[in-house]
Amino acid sequence: MDNGTLYVREKGSLRRVSDIVLSPPKPVSSSSCRRTNPFVPRKEHFIFTYNAEGSLRYSTKSLFDLTLLFVADNIHHVDSLVGFPEQIGDRLFAAAEENRVFSNTAVSPKALQLFSDAYGQMVLGSLCLRNRFPLLHERMDEIKTFHSLKSLDLFGCRLGDDHEIFQHLTSTSLANSLIHLFIGGNSLSDVGLQRLTAPIRMMKKGLDHLQLLDVSYNPISERAIRYLTCLPKLENLDISGTSLKLGAGLKTTIWNLLGLICSEKPLDIFDHTRCKTEGWAEQVVNHWETNTSQMPKQKKIEASRTSALRFFGRQKFVREVLNTTPLVSESEEELNRERLHFYRAAANNLIIEKRVPYKMDHQVKMKKRQRQTESCDSSLQPPTKRSPSSALTAEDIELLNSY
Repeated sequence: MDNGTLYVREKGSLRRVSDIVLSPPKPVSSSSCRRTNPFVPRKEHFIFTYNAEGSLRYSTKSLFDLTLLFVADNIHHVDSLVGFPEQIGDRLFAAAEENRVFSNTAVSPKALQLFSDAYGQMVLGSLCLRNRFPLLHERMDEIKTFHSLKSLDLFGCRLGDDHEIFQHLTSTSLANSLIHLFIGGNSLSDVGLQRLTAPIRMMKKGLDHLQLLDVSYNPISERAIRYLTCLPKLENLDISGTSLKLGAGLKTTIWNLLGLICSEKPLDIFDHTRCKTEGWAEQVVNHWETNTSQMPKQKKIEASRTSALRFFGRQKFVREVLNTTPLVSESEEELNRERLHFYRAAANNLIIEKRVPYKMDHQVKMKKRQRQTESCDSSLQPPTKRSPSSALTAEDIELLNSY
């Protein structure tokens, strides 16, 4: 007893006799734990319980649980999890989540990439960032690691025409899985849509399996519809709130270019309530949003801007700048507003495939006849230089050089 160390347990806390309090374990928050299992991974090697008589008893954790905690604490040193059963990956992800590994910006991108490479859609199959633009900009590195998403909602994230997320959307890793894409309310113009579809139009890669596209509430024109002809499996399109007006001309253009039919009633598939964040990382994404470490700075910046602009008598401009949140339909008038939803009918698939080649062949024949008549007339005139025919415009070539 003289050479040893004596510990006393009082009121549920363990301390030394010399009044040196031991470091308490990490508190376990109920929000971060996504399981109802009473066993919650902790760093202690012992589990303290009470028997029926009320006496304190303890038992050691299993070697598997101790190893799981050790790997979770050092997840950034793991090379690969490919080949490990998904049951092991699920418990390891939960242990890393409890230790707040994904809250550390220096470690979380590599850790999420490790799980995504091994388990794909089980980590995150659907991601909803609707009107959550601060989360997108703060966690861009982590979001890029989710390369097995089937549905991605970026409505109202202030993307603009040149955002770094475009390269991730058209990457080869995400091209084979992404089916639903919502990019409405992002001030996306014809130039932005041209930039987004440039890889698949030029290099035939990116958005290969996209079936649903929402570009509503963006200042796009009829020219932007032509950039969507490169999407081979597009079946549903939402262009509500754009510069396009519903009419016979618009219906004919979309039918000829995309083979889609205008829906008389709003399609339920474009309801944003259907898009949810689903997967192991669901609570991780929610924890990122609730973590307000950087939000006070944002509020201070906005307050300083407001006071400065008010000083110069530009209150109207202040309201326009600070209220640049994307348009979201909430009132009854906006809910009853005209919806421009287009879809591809299953019975018209064969008709579309046969109709477009026939039209193209007819146009080719007409062009040949015009060239023959022009060649006959040009025999009496001096020859002129012809511009080389190319399917790529100057803007497309500049985009190709940028990639």
